[in-house]
Amino acid sequence: MQQRALGRTGRSVSAIGLGTWQLGADWGAVSEEDATAVLAASADEGVTLFDTADVYGDGRSESLIGRFLANRPGHGITVATKMGRRLPQEPENYTPENFRAWTDRSRGNLGVATLDLVQLHCPPTAVIEDDATYDALDALVSEGAIAAYGVSVETTAQALAAIARPNVTNVQIIFNPFRLKPLDEVLPAAEAAGVAVFARVPLASGLLSGTYSAQTTFAADDHRSYNRHGEAFDRGETFSGVDYETGLAAARELAEALPEGTSLPAATLAWIAAQPGVTSVIPGARNVRQAQANAAAGGLLDAGAADGFDLAAFDRVIRDVYDRDLSESIHHLW
Repeated sequence: MQQRALGRTGRSVSAIGLGTWQLGADWGAVSEEDATAVLAASADEGVTLFDTADVYGDGRSESLIGRFLANRPGHGITVATKMGRRLPQEPENYTPENFRAWTDRSRGNLGVATLDLVQLHCPPTAVIEDDATYDALDALVSEGAIAAYGVSVETTAQALAAIARPNVTNVQIIFNPFRLKPLDEVLPAAEAAGVAVFARVPLASGLLSGTYSAQTTFAADDHRSYNRHGEAFDRGETFSGVDYETGLAAARELAEALPEGTSLPAATLAWIAAQPGVTSVIPGARNVRQAQANAAAGGLLDAGAADGFDLAAFDRVIRDVYDRDLSESIHHLW
């Protein structure tokens, strides 16, 4: 597994990380036993970045990670958590007092004195552009509550605003074959500034797993049921904002372009991780099989065409499908 610099922190994280939203909530039930097994399988495969948030299961995801790492001394894993959604996402709620309360709660959930990395959890643009936001975050670093901070964003404009801040370690943004806009400006700007990029929703909420069909159904408590049109939060977080049927057709075309033996999710994760400026891709996993398959995709970065998979050829197909079938409805929105 490739390890890459985490901004200017002196830490390194794996090219394929693990997103843990699904271990908390909104993807159907995952037992504690299964969640722990996913964490263990990922760590055993060389994953050194776990991404979580204080609202995933109201702290369940953080607590599961904390208990797992407490029993794995010398683990070398960086935990990136997020804060800012415990109250309505209104600028007046992003105060130094709330920042301190939220980070204190996450420190307790994770069982650590200092959080490795805290990201603002898709805050309003006004918060990202406010000098006071970064003054408050810098104070938490000075106090030792957090070691570093970043911003998770919805739009490329928000990402560029965060990248321009001198002490921002990373930006987290949706980036996958259905959401190519970060290629235009965000990835080059981040690379030039020494800011890490975490690519989230890399498999478009499973559309790029190659396993869904028009007959696939999801549990009522799964956001893929209740947020398809942004009913609960930004619709771009569900299926990357792509119409489900359109996404199925696009995924089929991408899968058909791959050589036998190379799965669509593995190729997708490898393609994302190969883009200049991307530090880590953070797919989720609900079971050990998925966790191991995600991590194994990192091997395509080194093997590539030697195993019959041509990244450059896959890149051409991705851009063709996007330009033809997706760009008009997606590119201008985020």
